[in-house]
Amino acid sequence: MPSRTRLNSALPSKMFRCLAFAGFLVCLTWIGSSSQKVEFQLRLGQSKPIYNAFKTIRESSDWETLSDARKRVVEGRIKEAVLNGVSLEGESRDRFNKIQQELEKLSQKFEENILDATKKYEKLIRDKKEIEGLPATTLAMAAEVAVSKGYEKATAEDGPWILTLDGPSYRSVLQHARNRSLREEMYRAYITRASDGDLNNTQNIERILELRLEKAKILGYKNYAEVSMEMKMATLEKAEELIEKLRSASWNAAVIDMQELKDFAKSQGAIEAEELTHWDINFWSERLRELRYNINEEDLRPFFSLSRVMDGLFNLSKMLFSIDIEPADGLAPIWNKDVRFFCVKNCFGAPISYFYFDPYSRPSEKRGGAWAGVVVGRSHTVSGGDTSPRLPIAQVVCNQNPPVGSKPSLMTMREVEAVFHEFGHALQHMLTKQDEGLVSGYRGIEWDAVELSSQFMENWCYQRHILMGIAKHYETGETLPEEICLKLHSARTFRAGSLLLRQLRYAIVDLELHTKYIPGGPESIYDIDGRVGKMTHVIPLLQQDRFLCSFSHIFADQYAAGYYSYQWAEVLSFDAFSAFEEVGLDNDQAVKELGQKFRETVLAIGGGKAPLEVFVEFRGRNPSPNAFLRYNGLLPAVVAS
Repeated sequence: MPSRTRLNSALPSKMFRCLAFAGFLVCLTWIGSSSQKVEFQLRLGQSKPIYNAFKTIRESSDWETLSDARKRVVEGRIKEAVLNGVSLEGESRDRFNKIQQELEKLSQKFEENILDATKKYEKLIRDKKEIEGLPATTLAMAAEVAVSKGYEKATAEDGPWILTLDGPSYRSVLQHARNRSLREEMYRAYITRASDGDLNNTQNIERILELRLEKAKILGYKNYAEVSMEMKMATLEKAEELIEKLRSASWNAAVIDMQELKDFAKSQGAIEAEELTHWDINFWSERLRELRYNINEEDLRPFFSLSRVMDGLFNLSKMLFSIDIEPADGLAPIWNKDVRFFCVKNCFGAPISYFYFDPYSRPSEKRGGAWAGVVVGRSHTVSGGDTSPRLPIAQVVCNQNPPVGSKPSLMTMREVEAVFHEFGHALQHMLTKQDEGLVSGYRGIEWDAVELSSQFMENWCYQRHILMGIAKHYETGETLPEEICLKLHSARTFRAGSLLLRQLRYAIVDLELHTKYIPGGPESIYDIDGRVGKMTHVIPLLQQDRFLCSFSHIFADQYAAGYYSYQWAEVLSFDAFSAFEEVGLDNDQAVKELGQKFRETVLAIGGGKAPLEVFVEFRGRNPSPNAFLRYNGLLPAVVAS
C-alpha cells in the first residue's frame, strides 16, 4: 500500500473549508455566453491544485477522523473532477474540452429547434364545428393567440381560433376534440416536431451521441451510460433490472386498458372503435374516466382554496416533523407584493430555516409550472465565522390563479398535488442538519434519489384524513363529499399500466441509445426507438414517429442515461410511504414517531451519506418496488410471474 501523508491536525479542517468554498463557486449563477460558461466550468473542474488538495485529504492518515458528510464531499469532488477530465493530459485533454464545448452548442441548438418548430405550427379554425368538445379555457386561449396574430375580433365564443403545439393547447385537443381528423393532424405534427428542414434535429442527436461515446472512451468507460451512473444511486444493471420488472408488470394491464377503451368506444357508437390509434387514446380515455369517476376537476376548485390547502400542508408537516411554520413577512425583501415569507421553527420555538412562497401566475414575467429552489443553503463555511451555521432559505414557486375580488385562489387537485410535491423538496432543504454546504439539503444527493422527499409528500394529499381536512368549500364551509374523496384516490390508478409503459419507453430508449447505439452502425436512432416501442406500446409506434427529435430531457437537459430516475425515485418514495401504512395511518403516535425518523434520516442527512444507506436507516431494509406496483394496481402481475 502507498504511504499516507501525515497532516497537521488543524490542517484538514482549514483546507476543507477552503475547498468547500471553491466548490461553492461552481454553483454561482453564470452570466455570460455558453462557451464562456463551459470554459469556466472546465477550468474549475480540471483544477489540479483543488483536485490534489482533495486527494491529499483522502490519502492522509487523518481521513478516518472526518465526518461522513466531509468524506462524501471529498469523494464527490474527486469523482467529479475525474469525470471533468482532470486526469487527462495533452491531446486527450484538448479533445475532451473541445467535445464539451461542442456538446453545449449542440444541446442549445437542439432546444432552439424544438422551440422554433413548436412556434411554427399554427392551426387556424373558423368553423365552430371543427372545435366541438374543447373546453372554454382552451377556446379562450386559442382566441387570444388569434388576436395576437392579427385577428383582432377573435373571441372564445365565435372565433377564429388558432391552435398550437404548446402543451396546454395540444393536450386539450387530444383529450377533448371530437374532430378526429383534427386530433390526427395535431398528433402527427407533435411527434414530428424538429424532424425536417432547417430545424431537423436528427443530425444533432447523432452527433451528440457520437461525442458522448467518444467522451466516455477518453475517460476510460465503455459507453456514456457508465459515465452517467458514476453519479447515480443505481448501477446500470440495477436500473435495467427495475425497468424490466416494471415493464413486465405493466404490459398485461395495458392490454386490458386498450380492450376496455375499444369496448367503451364501441358502446358510444364510435366508428373507430375497432381501430383505435394514437390520436384516439387520450380522447376516449378522458371520456371513460369521466364516466367511471364522474369527476370534473374544474368543478372541484371551490373546495380547494389555496390558503386552506397551505394550512393543511403546514399542519401535516407539524404532525410528521414536529415543526411550526409561521408567517415572517417583512423580515426579508420580496420581489412581488404577493410573495410571502415564512419561518420554520423547531419544537422549542427556535428558527431553523425560512422559505419564500410565490403562489400566483404572472405570465409576463414568470415561467409556467411549479418548482422549489435554494436561496441559500445551510453551511458553516459561509457563516462568517459564527459558531452557528447559516440557516437555509428555500423558495416554493407556483402558478395558481390569483384571487379575483372576494374569491380566493382556487386549485385543482393536480395543483394541490404539485404544491405538496414542491414543498417536499423544500423540506429536504430546510430540515437538513448538514453543516457542509455541498451536501446540505438536496445538494449532494444522487440524481435518481433526489425526488424521494417530494414524491413522498405527494402521497399524503390523497389520504382521506388529509384530503377531508383541506377540501372545504370556500363559501359554505362544506366538506368535500367522502364519495368524491374516494374517487379522487381511486382515479390515481386509472390506466396506470399504460401510463407507466409510456414513461418506460423514454427510460429504455435513453439507456439503449447510450449503451448500444453505434454511430454509423446498422441500427439508426429511429430503429432503436421503434424496437423499444414494440416492448412498451400495445399499439405500435407510427413509422413516422420522430419523438426523439424533441426529447429535450436527454439531449438538452441533465437526464442523459438518467431518465429512469423518475421511476427509481418513485419506487423509493412509495416504499417509504408504505412504512406509515404498516404502522397504521390512524395511529397518530406511531405516525409521529415514524415521521420523526423520516426527518432524522432522509431529510436531515440528505447528501451526507449514500442514499441507499440513508434509505436503509429509515426503512430497515433495501428498497422494494412492491409498494409502487401495489399503489398502481400492478402488483398481481408480479406475483403471477
